[in-house]
Amino acid sequence: MRPQFTTVGPLATASASNIRTASSIAGAGAVVLNGSLVSGGVATLDTPRRVLFTFGSNETGKTFTLLGTGWSDQAIGEDVAGTTAGVVPTVLDYKTLTSVVANAASVGNVSIGTNGVAASPWRQLDHYGSSSVSIQADVTGTVNYTLQQTLDDPNSSVSPVSYEDVVWLSTSDTAGVGATTSIQSNYLFAPVWVRVLLNSGTGSVTATYLQSGR
Repeated sequence: MRPQFTTVGPLATASASNIRTASSIAGAGAVVLNGSLVSGGVATLDTPRRVLFTFGSNETGKTFTLLGTGWSDQAIGEDVAGTTAGVVPTVLDYKTLTSVVANAASVGNVSIGTNGVAASPWRQLDHYGSSSVSIQADVTGTVNYTLQQTLDDPNSSVSPVSYEDVVWLSTSDTAGVGATTSIQSNYLFAPVWVRVLLNSGTGSVTATYLQSGR
């Protein structure tokens, strides 16, 4: 198998209100997006990354339904559950956010923005091929990152899993969990999908995957 590459970062400075400035939501329905990233009602992020909700009051029991696009311009979406005052990030990485719909009025102010977390594009390995996979992660600048993999597959013809329900697991190599420098690692088995999760930092990570015997 020819090497596969994936890169995440650098990210623009995070902002808790660059998609929606803090204000209350009057009732069920479309949530106004009015932050600095919004044009024509659509938020376009600097690079696909997590969206962050900040709740000023207890919004437990509220649901906020997101629709947008991901790395490959594919349609993605998920439900974000309201919680006590604080922050809740999305599971998915959004290239654009086209709508947010609330199921009820908010108790207090709700802002929507970005944090410092993003995942790289997914790369699919050949799970019918050789089981061993060599990995090299090259770091530029300051980062904290984790190598992740999954056996869930949204494209499966037998048991598909929706994008938001894919379970990503951190590598069993502890050097690849919360890493801050370039490393080499490996898989003893070939997962279906792999990616790099950027936990924080202003730099970037490029991972190379080489599956032997292909």
